[in-house]
Amino acid sequence: MAKNITSEVARRRTFAIISHPDAGKTTLTEKLLYFAGAIHIAGSVKSRKAQRHAASDWMEIEQQRGISVASSVMQMDYRDCVINLLDTPGHQDFSEDTYRVLTAVDAALMVIDAANGIEPQTERLLQVCRSRGTPIITFINKMDREAQEPLDLIDEIESHLEMEAIPINWPVGMGRNFKGVYSLADDELQVYVPGEADRDTQNERLPGLDNADSQQRFGSEFEQAGEEIELVQTAVDDFDKEAFLQARQTPVFFGSALNNFGVQEILDALVDWAPAPGARDALQREVQPTEEKFTGMVFKVQANMDPAHRDRVAFVRVSSGHFNRGMRLHVVRSKREIRPNNVVTFLSQRRERLDEAYAGDIIGIPNHGLLQLGDVLTEGEDLQFTGLPFFAPELFQAVEVRDPLRTKQLRTGLTQLGEEGAIQVFRPHLSSGTILLGAVGQLQFEVVAQRLKNEYSVDAQFSPSRYQMARWVTSDDPDALQRFIEQQAGNIAYDVVDAVAFLASSPAQLRVAQDLHPAIEFHSLREHSGHIFGEPAA
Repeated sequence: MAKNITSEVARRRTFAIISHPDAGKTTLTEKLLYFAGAIHIAGSVKSRKAQRHAASDWMEIEQQRGISVASSVMQMDYRDCVINLLDTPGHQDFSEDTYRVLTAVDAALMVIDAANGIEPQTERLLQVCRSRGTPIITFINKMDREAQEPLDLIDEIESHLEMEAIPINWPVGMGRNFKGVYSLADDELQVYVPGEADRDTQNERLPGLDNADSQQRFGSEFEQAGEEIELVQTAVDDFDKEAFLQARQTPVFFGSALNNFGVQEILDALVDWAPAPGARDALQREVQPTEEKFTGMVFKVQANMDPAHRDRVAFVRVSSGHFNRGMRLHVVRSKREIRPNNVVTFLSQRRERLDEAYAGDIIGIPNHGLLQLGDVLTEGEDLQFTGLPFFAPELFQAVEVRDPLRTKQLRTGLTQLGEEGAIQVFRPHLSSGTILLGAVGQLQFEVVAQRLKNEYSVDAQFSPSRYQMARWVTSDDPDALQRFIEQQAGNIAYDVVDAVAFLASSPAQLRVAQDLHPAIEFHSLREHSGHIFGEPAA
């Protein structure tokens, strides 16, 4: 029996987890999977020498360093909802990948370390969320360790987010004196017990702020929390779901992901408050999620998730309609048709074959280079979704292979990693045999070197480049652009989609080129869809 598209879309929740490194994001991801029943053992991400690693970290370098450097996609069922969870890289060197992931979600879960508050990388991601009007749920983690004062954390969130922070619960004590959290809506204290509780264990709950037993049992921490709660209830507005959906309020939860404390409440908030999939903007029109015909966009390409098969998986956010395995799909960019039969859904690197999907779902289509970042799939309509960016790199290195016999493998590896978005690959205009790599952060080069070695058996050698910045160039006058390329040939290169870029060794050189060539436009952002160029969001 055919399912109703409208009701299926209403069941979907698609969100990304964002944070600064070490805030506990990957741990929280594990615990959300655990509490939803998707995994039976939550792998600790603390001790990387143990054999069990986080289910959301699959790359060898992630398991060695204890960081996430690639976005992971996981799907789970909880309370009759289908939850699509995207775990993003925390490290700032991978902000491009995170930005692209944020284009594929309808909400974000921000994780903050209670001791450090909002850190620079978190702030950058929040700017992206604000520019897109993405609703944000906030989880202040690690309350069982020494932390900032809760009132100071709330003030900091409001000043950085430029939206109201509405506490849903309030901590009683912190660090070794952390006693639990008080629910403002339910007027009860959820008692904290150290240690990793089972998801089926119910925490002890004590009613009321005027509970004499709680006052005697928890002493000064309970008394101080009571004073703060009275202040908060007087000074802070009530939670308003509509204001949250309009990104004017963020509900704030306190807890400890490592100790399973507060995780259940986050899951319930995502189901109850996070929006179902909404309309997506295309150049031609607005696409509604409940339309009958399928549309979707590739927002991520990951090579070699299964090293044994040297595969490439295109991650597609379904924007509308009903996907059926084996259906005929039109690739707008290449005008080719595909009939994907081996479509998968994910629990990180663990795959399950997928038969159908609806708007909001993330599906994986294994392919051999047929699908690229930004590709739009439809049932025949020519659409171009907007909003998938590439930032102008700030660091450059030349790369060559130590063994000349492996040159072909080097080019294959860099082409695939470039199309995946792991690194930007440039071919200089004057020396096509040279390969330049551009990155936003230094760690990208280290990851690429390790992946070339592990996945392509290429021992690559990196060397510094004289270039310090890049700008993609366009012009309304094709002749003017051609003259510019000829006059600046030593500074011209082509990226993975053959877009023309001007490489500069200093800001002064860039300014001179802009002054000398007023007919040329210089861009610090390239958007894949239709090769539209523009400036990055604030």
